[in-house]
Amino acid sequence: MHISRVDLNLFIVFEAIYTEGSVTRASQKLNLTQPAISHALARLREMFKDPLFVRQGHAMVSTPLARSMIEPVRRSLRGLEVTLTGLERFDPATTTKQFNLALRDVLEATILPPLMQRVRKAAPQAGITASQVDRRELESELAAGTLDGAIDVLLALSNDIHRTRIGQDTIVVVARKGHPAIHGSIDLDTYLQQDHILASSRRRGPGLEDFELSRFGLQRRIRLRCQHYFAACRVVSQTDLILTMPGRYAQVASRQFDNQILDFPIELPPLDVFLYWHANVDKDPANVWLRKQIMQSFGKRQPASSRSS
Repeated sequence: MHISRVDLNLFIVFEAIYTEGSVTRASQKLNLTQPAISHALARLREMFKDPLFVRQGHAMVSTPLARSMIEPVRRSLRGLEVTLTGLERFDPATTTKQFNLALRDVLEATILPPLMQRVRKAAPQAGITASQVDRRELESELAAGTLDGAIDVLLALSNDIHRTRIGQDTIVVVARKGHPAIHGSIDLDTYLQQDHILASSRRRGPGLEDFELSRFGLQRRIRLRCQHYFAACRVVSQTDLILTMPGRYAQVASRQFDNQILDFPIELPPLDVFLYWHANVDKDPANVWLRKQIMQSFGKRQPASSRSS
């Protein structure tokens, strides 16, 4: 089938139904009537000789053929969008674009305040949506354009995903002021004698610090496992439990809880923080501008289009 005989708008409808899982929500997303969406779906089904989506309850579930098509379709649509956007002049002062970033919750408190200061000054009508995305879905969302970028530790992603290191962090120990065993510093023996908090979004499994301790045949006592460092810092301020966490966020939280921040008793390599984006938007003016704001918010000065290994 030659591309000249295909209505490319049908693929926009296909991607919307796949993403939304509903003809109704797809029509709302595209600002089209439900009959128009249903008509487009009927044409797609005829074109591919496949139902593409099968209703199960209130949801439209994709067929194997639809699942095999979605990534190439998303890449193609994103490429067209970037090409068209590149023909237009991006003006931060007038843009109303809503940028979408993937951020781990521990980074939100440190990167969003300086980033929003810069964005509000240069692009007062632009917005940013920060969300936590499953790392297994990160590459596909960057490829689809549902994410403009991501900030995370070093991840194993394909060559289609560009990255550059934008900063470093260290691991520190947090204890309450007035802790009976800790006064301004902590050695390894004292660290291991304490009861610990592990902050993790996972229900089980060790933390980074536990891997490092295990290299020396050491193990600590975890008395509390919780989801967020902020809650853990509050527990620390009211108990004798101690917490191991990234130093940047510890500095932010300590302003409210007035906890001690101590060097980790074993020398650890720094935690590198990376900015990720898809190759399709490497030259996109809006994405280049966003990456520049992010890197300058971290205090980094280098071209926003470079690729780092």
